[in-house]
Amino acid sequence: MMSADPQTGTKTMNMIEAINSAMDVMLERDPNTVVMGEDVGFFGGVFRATAGLQKKHGKTRVFDTPINECGIIGVAVGMGAYGLRPVPEIQFADYIYPGLDQLVSEAARLRYRSAADFICPMTVRTPFGGGIFGGQTHSQSPESIMTHICGVKTVIPSNPYDAKGLLIAAIEDNDPVVFLEPKRIYNGPFSGYYDRPVEPWSKHDASAVPEGHYRIELGKAATVRSGEALTILAYGTMVHVTKTIVEEMGIDAEIIDLRTLLPLDIEAIETSVKKTGRCLIIHEATRTSGFGAELAALVQERCFYHLEAPVERVTGFDTPYPHSLEWAYFPGPVRIATALTKILKD
Repeated sequence: MMSADPQTGTKTMNMIEAINSAMDVMLERDPNTVVMGEDVGFFGGVFRATAGLQKKHGKTRVFDTPINECGIIGVAVGMGAYGLRPVPEIQFADYIYPGLDQLVSEAARLRYRSAADFICPMTVRTPFGGGIFGGQTHSQSPESIMTHICGVKTVIPSNPYDAKGLLIAAIEDNDPVVFLEPKRIYNGPFSGYYDRPVEPWSKHDASAVPEGHYRIELGKAATVRSGEALTILAYGTMVHVTKTIVEEMGIDAEIIDLRTLLPLDIEAIETSVKKTGRCLIIHEATRTSGFGAELAALVQERCFYHLEAPVERVTGFDTPYPHSLEWAYFPGPVRIATALTKILKD
């Protein structure tokens, strides 16, 4: 479900610009919204997602923090309990681990522990995944860890339009949200998928995005391509990779962009899989205990008697993230085509 201001115009934006616009709109609209993090103020963020916001809204609304992820998230928890709506940025998802105790023990539990006397309406933004040759400490995909934290919502957009609407909805939500941004598509909806790297921030294309306020309901998946042969579940960058490969192969696949991993739109998944009878799950993160394992279990539980073939997964490998070989690590044409051929044969 999407709600928007009918008076607003649209502007062509890439994902970075759409994310910036979402924060700009909320800073303008809600005096309790604040943006904080390392280099988000004067510098505008390492990926420029907060560029211009401090100049426009002032140093008390958009401000820099020390290099202390535990402190950033901990302070944001206190701000949320006090009545603010903080939007802390963690420069890379790989750096979020020192702040996990604040997310798990404080943010996620505050509403329950206080019998709803306190809430924690904060949105932790962080870029995740590979695509910029960032190596092991700048390329991790920890979404399955986030979804294991009861009380924290996990959101992953795949395009500029969704990124803005979902981020506004996250900021307005009264519960903590981890907003994972796929940096491989920050500056274009698709930055290549072959074995050779394509400049991740080159402007291939962008989307028409409303300039004003609109929101996309959390917990609602999107069908980006209808089909009858099988259902493909993906999110973030993998939505574009999957769509490109499916269309090149001429397969009548239905592609579901999950958008929100928690809460998950299980109804949309169940409806699609019961229609097609086959399910392929694709994500960039490590295979073992990846979010695809949870999806496979849910499909098995809910759609067993409708399945014509085993549920398949194409994922990253169970290895430390490779620096120079990251394009081989990503699910790409060869592995996805192999899985598609296998599942359609069964």
